Parts: sequence; C-alpha cells; structure tokens
Amino acid sequence: MNKSLRTFVLGMGLLALFVLAGAQYLPEDLAQDAKWEEFLKTAPIVGQVQMGGPESVTNPWRLTLEKDGIKHDGLWKDIEDRVARYPDSWKWEIAAYKVDRLIGLNMVAPTVERRFNEKRGSLQLWIESEMNLKKKTDDNIKMPSYKVFYWNRATYLERAFDNLIANDDRQMTNIRITKDWRMYLIDHSRSFRTSSKFTKDLIYRKGGKEGDKLMSELPRPFVEKLRSLTDADIRAAVGEYLTDEEITSVLKRRDLILKEVDRLIKLNGEDKVLYNLDK
Repeated sequence: MNKSLRTFVLGMGLLALFVLAGAQYLPEDLAQDAKWEEFLKTAPIVGQVQMGGPESVTNPWRLTLEKDGIKHDGLWKDIEDRVARYPDSWKWEIAAYKVDRLIGLNMVAPTVERRFNEKRGSLQLWIESEMNLKKKTDDNIKMPSYKVFYWNRATYLERAFDNLIANDDRQMTNIRITKDWRMYLIDHSRSFRTSSKFTKDLIYRKGGKEGDKLMSELPRPFVEKLRSLTDADIRAAVGEYLTDEEITSVLKRRDLILKEVDRLIKLNGEDKVLYNLDK
C-alpha cells in the first residue's frame, strides 16, 4: 500500500472512529476528500472490469486508476432509470456522498462524476474491507465485546442516514466492515425517493416493515445539524444531482426524523437518546 493510500485509510478510519466514539473530526482527515475527488476525476484509467452477478445488479465497472505514483480502484456506474419499479440513478450515488459530508456522517467514500465509455456516471473510491455484514452473519463471526457499543451507535447513524435519503435498498452486502470493526456504506443508487410512501413514514421506525428498528442513540451535533438543515444547504451541496422535488422530500424526511427523535426523548429521556462528542 503506498503512502498516500495509507494516509487516506488512516484518515477515514479516524473519522469513523471519531463518529463512533464521539470526538470531533480532525480537519486534516476531512481535507483528504478534495485530494481523492481530484484523483477520481483526473487519474488515467489503466484497468477495467465489469462486475455482474446477484450482488451487482446495476452492472458497474471496477476501474483501476493511476496518477503520480498512486494506484487505486474505483466503482463506476452509469445506470439512469428513474421510472422503473426500483428507480436507479448514478446521480444519487454522488448526492448521497454530498449529503453524507453535509451532515457530518462520514461513512461514504469520496464519489464524483466521471466519464467512461463516452458516458456520464459516478465513480466512488474503492474501499477495501475485511468483510460485509452478510458474511459476518452467515459465518457467525463474533464481534469483540468491547466493539459492540460503538457498532450499535454506527448502526443507529446508518438508519438515520438511510431514513434521510430514503434508501430502501440497504442490503447486508453494502454494509462493509473493516478489520477493526468500523462501518462503511456503499451503493446508494436507489435512494432519494419522492413518493408519499417515503415522505410520510420513515423506513426505520417503530412498527416498520422490518419491525422495530430505531435510531435509539444519535450524536447531539448530528441532530442539531439536521435541525438547522435548509433547502439552500442541500442545494449548494448536491448541485444538479438532485431535483427540486427530491430536495423537498429530503427535508420532509428530516422533519420525520426529528419528530421520531423527540418521541424517543420524551419516552427515554434526552440523556439516553442524544450523546455529546466527548462520550
């Protein structure tokens, strides 16, 4: 692994750890985003393979890029079908990354627009992981007991994020787990729904389709960011990658999330639902 890649992985690891443990993100780690975005946009493509199978229904490409001594892979998608039974769009991959950074989640790898085969598409930095959640479950791989507390907090954040972007396609295969039990999220091309099904109810809630899957604990700064989120904030972050209706729907779901957080606070007490970044 080259020095630049080690720096990125370390930075991403610290960011995820700070989210889980509740510390502030380091500016020098967040600063890596711009470097990797530029790499994804400009590095020459030196290898390519199209992926398929049941876990790659959008038939993305794994591209190998190399520039200035750095060699790394990225996942490229160009699917654009917003009227099918399960709408897919490469633009939602980019929007998910932009929203992730906007709300301070930092679980989605840098994702940019990149032309390939004379088509527009999304290109996401490939993050190597130890396993995905499906493998952990199928193989009954035990998590160290001291990691469970932080993993649960990461899970609540993942649910909040999927609620916000209306991602109803969170498969166990796209929850990636690092060797030290950090969580990364991939595959967001089926997000940002606008129908009443996704603006009147949350995906993860009490009595949801998968039972009671709650956002039981959330960082206080994260919730405060949601409370202050505006149309202009989202529009400035996502640019052309979301329509007016999609942005409005995000804000409607934000209101539902805050309503659910307030319900949990009333039920369990604020100190049991919101935690500060020093805890």
